[in-house]
Amino acid sequence: MKKEKKQKEKITYIDDGRTIADMSALPERHPWTKRGTTSSFREIWRTYWSATRMMLKPTLVAVGFLLAAFLIVSLIFWLL
Repeated sequence: MKKEKKQKEKITYIDDGRTIADMSALPERHPWTKRGTTSSFREIWRTYWSATRMMLKPTLVAVGFLLAAFLIVSLIFWLL
């Protein structure tokens, strides 16, 4: 007995020249993105502020590095 292989359906892509495809006919994949949040303003603010505090030191280090690089380059060009 030979097993018959299922042939895959060959997909043909047609380029109509548009840059954005119309995907309105597709079913909605993530319906939870359309709903609002059940969190209170206080919870949202705490989450935002904790994330901001967490990134404050790395941001200051990056700004300090850029400032130091700028001062070194400007000092080099000032001395020339």
